[in-house]
Amino acid sequence: RLNLTIRPNCTVHRLILDGNRVTGVEVESGGEKFTAEGEEIILSSGAIGSPQILMLSGVGPAESLRSLGIPVVHDLPGVGQNLRDHPMIYVTFRTKKDVPMDAYAPRVQMALRYTAPGSDLRNDIQVLMQSFATERVNRGGERMEPLGIRMLAILNLATGSGELRLTSTDPNAQPFLDYRYLREEFDRRRLRDAVRMCVKLGQDERFKDIIEERIEPTDAELASDDALDEFLQREVTTGQHISCTCKMGPASDPMAVVDQYGKVHGLQGLRVVDASIMPNCVRANTNVTTMMIGEHIADFIRQGA
Repeated sequence: RLNLTIRPNCTVHRLILDGNRVTGVEVESGGEKFTAEGEEIILSSGAIGSPQILMLSGVGPAESLRSLGIPVVHDLPGVGQNLRDHPMIYVTFRTKKDVPMDAYAPRVQMALRYTAPGSDLRNDIQVLMQSFATERVNRGGERMEPLGIRMLAILNLATGSGELRLTSTDPNAQPFLDYRYLREEFDRRRLRDAVRMCVKLGQDERFKDIIEERIEPTDAELASDDALDEFLQREVTTGQHISCTCKMGPASDPMAVVDQYGKVHGLQGLRVVDASIMPNCVRANTNVTTMMIGEHIADFIRQGA
């Protein structure tokens, strides 16, 4: 197609602005820097890359930008804020020696979706079954050495949120991600309930021929809410669904970054189109929602919106 150019292995350094209009991007590829220009620029670098590029371009929280010596082009406090994810916890069981473990079998299966007791957020808990569990790699474990099975307790709609901050003006430097998991008691309570549900499932009569023992959490970690909270804070991990760092909302919301068309508030010629513009993390994997965002905003562009 004559109207389409794909350039792989490129790093965007910053957006090019003329006043409040974005006219292009400064790009590096193979040691060469060049500028790509367009009537409209669409930023689709994900919930980490999109806020990073905006802030490197001087668009974001003014105080944070000034602390790194980045000239403030447009003070937009919500950029990098409202970081959302699906916090999850492993409940791990050692299997009996005669139970076959196949690393290439279907590894993760949906088990439960339910509403946590006392929650007004429908289907806010998800439990997955993991048929091939290994020791945690970050503890020196081998990824393919079988340990047993796991249940994954997932908080599908956390009320707490984190933030993304630049660590450097270098576009190749990893931003700092502060997830702030489980800062809210409501989030801790719901995840405690989900972990105890998984423990109870593992004690079911139908697992007796499979499970030898529960590895974690231990009985001591289950003995009280405080003990279980310590386990949760230590072991909570990402659901790999980072989103919401350039959230959509009306201009009256000081933390909103884009409007309903994906257009960045206060700037012309720039849209953000990826998972970062979700106001909250959906109660499912984020891929289909992100595809829908792309399709929907593509329709807006075709309609001239």
